[in-house]
Amino acid sequence: MRLLKKKQGKKKSNETLERIKGILIKFKKEYFDKYSPNIYYMAIPFILMDVFTYIFGYKISYSSYLIISPILFTLTWILLFVMTSISFKKIIGKLIYIFWSLLGIFLFLLNNVYYSMTRTFFDFHLLESASEGTPYIWETIKNCNPLVYVALFIVLISIIISVKKMPKIEENDFNRLSKTILLVIGLSFIIPLTYGKSNTDLTWSSWRNPKNVFNLFNDNNKSMKITGLYEYSARNFYVTFLKTQEQENEEDIEFLDSAYKDAGKHKNSYTSKLKGKNLILVQLEGTDNWLIDKETTPTLYKLMGEGINFTNHFSYYNGGGSTFNSEFAVNTGFITPLSYTKNAYSFNRNNYPYSLAKLFKERGYTVNAFHMNHGEYYSRTSNYKNWGYDNYYGLKELGTYKDSSYELDRELILNETFNELMFPSDTNFVDYIIAYSGHLPFTNTKGVCKMLYEEDVEKQVLEEKEEILKEEKKKCKKEKRKDCDKITIDTIEVETPEFVEMSEEECVRRQAKETDYMMELLLQNLKEKNLLDNTVIVVFTDHYLYTLNDQSILDKYKTTSNNIINKTPWFIWSSNLKHKNIKYVTSQLNILPTLVNLYGFKYNTNNYIGEDALDSKYKGIVFFSDYSWYDGNVYVENGEVQNKKKISQTALDDKNEYINYITKKNDLTLKYDYLDRIK
Repeated sequence: MRLLKKKQGKKKSNETLERIKGILIKFKKEYFDKYSPNIYYMAIPFILMDVFTYIFGYKISYSSYLIISPILFTLTWILLFVMTSISFKKIIGKLIYIFWSLLGIFLFLLNNVYYSMTRTFFDFHLLESASEGTPYIWETIKNCNPLVYVALFIVLISIIISVKKMPKIEENDFNRLSKTILLVIGLSFIIPLTYGKSNTDLTWSSWRNPKNVFNLFNDNNKSMKITGLYEYSARNFYVTFLKTQEQENEEDIEFLDSAYKDAGKHKNSYTSKLKGKNLILVQLEGTDNWLIDKETTPTLYKLMGEGINFTNHFSYYNGGGSTFNSEFAVNTGFITPLSYTKNAYSFNRNNYPYSLAKLFKERGYTVNAFHMNHGEYYSRTSNYKNWGYDNYYGLKELGTYKDSSYELDRELILNETFNELMFPSDTNFVDYIIAYSGHLPFTNTKGVCKMLYEEDVEKQVLEEKEEILKEEKKKCKKEKRKDCDKITIDTIEVETPEFVEMSEEECVRRQAKETDYMMELLLQNLKEKNLLDNTVIVVFTDHYLYTLNDQSILDKYKTTSNNIINKTPWFIWSSNLKHKNIKYVTSQLNILPTLVNLYGFKYNTNNYIGEDALDSKYKGIVFFSDYSWYDGNVYVENGEVQNKKKISQTALDDKNEYINYITKKNDLTLKYDYLDRIK
């Protein structure tokens, strides 16, 4: 059935392409051939500007070379530019063509100069803060990639030639003009069909679907890749200034006004404890509680035992990208909506004035994010920029790795470029490090586990060779032979151990050990650079190890019968913090407000969904994607207690009401971009 649907979809797509092709051929014969080849010269400048833009954005990892849509969109816009120009006689037609050319140059420079500086294409939404960037315009133009200006020179030459080659039109042809406009409008509705269908359900990979990208149009780089320069600019303008916003519900706004009305002041014994220190947040990939022990992860185990350890911590899980969901929660204080289907990474047009990055940048910190993957994944480039980060860096984007070793967490510290960026000596800094080595597959036949297994085998072989070498040297000297110096490690031959397949759990532990090695290197670098005493390390896991094929492994180590399975590590380490175990229930939503208070930032407690987990009044509660919740005592689902613990009906009603309140506040705040109103 699925194969049949796929074939039917492909057939429909082919029919659409044939229909478009037929319309264009007919139009070409009727009008283009009449003025050939002059009319083709007129198209060249616009083609060049689009192609150059595509070339300058070659580092954008989101591929569109298999999508015909950007080509069709660009040809459609060129059709409009050219045909409107030759629909008017003499000087008027030339002036129209020059106008389109200047508009194209403006869009070309606007996007490519901005991309050269920021690695993202221009967004008309930026005009809202244009006054802030005005003083830096000249610096931006001066420091732009010089190849942009080389391309501009080529485009200008082609425009001059095109103006000279324009056909001489003796009379205005409004019939041609009206047909052109109707054709362009028709194509603008037909072309999006080539993207296929959008996702209606919440899936982690929705960011990959070109139809989703087109519909949301909130990721500049991917949007440019699937539409081309002219459609991107027009649609970006439409989305920013003309698109009808979602109709506000008066009751929703009244609820939000009430929820954000009071400015709650906050101060406790932990306020300003970490004031002025550097901050490194390390987000672990799938490193479950049971993986942190003396043998598997000794560095993490030691830090956890020395710092403030939140022993009842939970990572909110959902099907819309749990890794990024943790990034979103820790950076903004909000979580993926429960009441409507929208991924966390699709809210990158919302304003987050109280995000982690913006709070620290206001106080002079440099704030950067580091990961192995490119910035297009989960639309991280757009999101991290929106949250206020100076930069998002991906090892993969450096283009210096000839193999997959960038997937090893050690490279986040060992890579010289990253190391220099991660530990600036002249300013306070915040580093957000996203680990990867704990990611599936958990087999030593591929992926990270394979690399580590091969490394371990090489190490084993080397150790065996060194042992034999030692014995051979000893024997040689005893025999008083003269060729002892010729006995080297390279002359020793040993059999390579036979391949031994590792179990899933063995791979998981070996991969966790790699992440721990990264932590060891991190501490070593901080110590060598005299930064350790002035740096806070915050470690948490993005989600429990739901990626195991054999989920029965988890049964050995944790509760798996309900959402308590989401229990994960979180701890805060600093040389001036005493060890303490915090037993109250926490989630990713508690991390930001807890840090804000530790650093002594004045803030409105209403600006976050979670609370400061170190406050004496905090009692702890966590909710999950199905509205179930847990307070460390009772686990409640559908409003009813599911475990055998006791709670009064009044307390149960109050907590059910509270969960309804904070989830509603979370969802509506994101839906209406409410923080933008109260910033």
